[in-house]
Amino acid sequence: MTGTRTEAASVRLQRTFRAPPAAVFDAWTNPEVLRRWWAAGPRMRPAVAEVDLRVGGHYRLSMEDPQAGRTHTVGGRYIEVRRPERLVYTWAWEVADGEDAHASTVTVDFLADGGGTTVMLEHSGLATPDAREAHRAGWEGCLESFQARVLAPEGRPA
Repeated sequence: MTGTRTEAASVRLQRTFRAPPAAVFDAWTNPEVLRRWWAAGPRMRPAVAEVDLRVGGHYRLSMEDPQAGRTHTVGGRYIEVRRPERLVYTWAWEVADGEDAHASTVTVDFLADGGGTTVMLEHSGLATPDAREAHRAGWEGCLESFQARVLAPEGRPA
């Protein structure tokens, strides 16, 4: 049944970028760079990026949808920070008062791949299959945005 809670609702994506792991990791965690790319598609605009990059530190990211006049904000805390190999953090969308914000977990591995980096992303603990599909589309858009807005045409960080 669509919309039913399941423990198996997770997203796994993999993408290879022509930049070294340290550069990709830093672009994923540097607030200035996040404000250039963190958006789930070309019509979205990055807005807020606050990062306290340490185990137990918090982050908060926002993207704006100018066509819909909405801002989407997510936050959480870092569980594991291992530069340049791995990030693990909690994930919960900010919601209106009275609504329950479902917490999930994002794990990102940055694997050296020749002269580049393979990013392996797993977003686990999503509330429903619908949430899984929405997050899959969002993460695919974010990875496209990362490629387009951070990496120069030759694949190096801009």
